[in-house]
Amino acid sequence: MNWNPAIAYNDLPLLPPHGFEETSKIFRQTTKSRVALESLHQAVNLIPNNEILIQTIPILEAKSSSEIENIVTTTDELFKYIDADENADSATKEALRYRTALWTGINSLRKCPLSVRTMTEVCSSLRNLNVTVRKNPGTYIGSSRTQSPIYTPPVGEDLILNKLQNLSEFLHGEDPMDPLVKMAIAHYQFEAIHPFNDGNGRTGRVINILYLVEQGLLDQPVLYLSKYIIENKSEYYKALLNVTRENAWEDWVLFMLRAVEDTATWTKDKVHAIVKLEQKTIDYIRSNSELRKIYSRELVDAIFQRPYCRVSNLVDNDVVQRQTAMKYLKLMSEHGILTTLDMGREKLFINHRLMHLLMSDSHSFEDF
Repeated sequence: MNWNPAIAYNDLPLLPPHGFEETSKIFRQTTKSRVALESLHQAVNLIPNNEILIQTIPILEAKSSSEIENIVTTTDELFKYIDADENADSATKEALRYRTALWTGINSLRKCPLSVRTMTEVCSSLRNLNVTVRKNPGTYIGSSRTQSPIYTPPVGEDLILNKLQNLSEFLHGEDPMDPLVKMAIAHYQFEAIHPFNDGNGRTGRVINILYLVEQGLLDQPVLYLSKYIIENKSEYYKALLNVTRENAWEDWVLFMLRAVEDTATWTKDKVHAIVKLEQKTIDYIRSNSELRKIYSRELVDAIFQRPYCRVSNLVDNDVVQRQTAMKYLKLMSEHGILTTLDMGREKLFINHRLMHLLMSDSHSFEDF
C-alpha cells in the first residue's frame, strides 16, 4: 500500500472498499446489532412522550463524544445549563453544541438526504461558525508523546469535496450491503478524509446517528453510541488506523457493529428504567393527599424532560402559570420528589433520582 503517515493521503481509495466482503463474522454481528436496535426502537415507542428521551439521551451522547476529543465536562453541568448556557464554562458550552449540531442534522434530513451539505452544517453548528472544507496543507494527526505524524489526511479543496461526494453516494447506493455495515465503512472514510480544520471526530459521530435515523433504524436520535467508543478509545483509534495501514476492514466493521449492539442494549435498559421511575413518581404523587391535588401527566413529564427544571419550563410548556409553577415545584421539593439549588437569583429544581439514573451506568434508583 502506498501510504506514509507523514505524507498527505491523497490516494485514499474511494468507496466501496476494494475487495471488502461481508464475512460470516460480520453477518452474525450485524444480525445481533439489528436485534438490539429493534429492541431499543420498541422501548422508545413505549413512552407516550418521547420528549423525555429526546431531551436527555443526546446530552449523554454529547458528553462522551466531546470527551473523546478531550473536551471534558460533567453530565451535571450539561443538564444544569441546557436551557441557559451563558454562565457555563467553555467546555460545557462546546459540549452542548454537540446536541445543537445533532438537531441541526435531523432538521437537515427533513429537507434532503444526508449529504456534503449536511456534514458542513453539522460541523458549523458544532463550532458555532460557518465552516468549509480544508483549503490549506499542514493538517495532520500526531502523537502527543513523540510529536510525530500518525496520519496525514488528503489535501486540496476539490479532492476533499470529491471524496465526500463519493462517501455520500456510497451511503445511498442501491446495493445489498446492510446499512449498519455502510455506517461503519463511511465512518472510517469520513475520519480518513478529515475534511474540516476542527470538529471532524464529533461531526463523524453525529453523522453515524443521522444515517441510522435516515435509514429508519432509529426513529429518534437516542442511541448513546459514544459510550462504547469512550470506553474502548484506544481500540477505536487502533482499528481506524489499521484500516489505513493494513486494509483491516473486518476488525473495524466488527468494532462498530459491537458498539451498536452494546449501546443499543444499554440505552434500551436506561429507557426502561426512566419509564419505571416516571411511573413510580406518578404513583407516589397520586397516593399523597397533598400532591394528588396538583397532579397532571404534563407536570410529571415536565420534570422528566430535563433533570434540572426551571419555573420557565413549566410556563413555556403551558403546564401552569408562573406563580402556580413555583408553588407546585416547591411542594414536590417538600415531599422529596425534587431538591432545590439556588443559582444566583434563579432557583432550580432537580429531579435527583432521574439525575442519578442518567449519570450512573446502573439502571436502578432510590425508591420513594
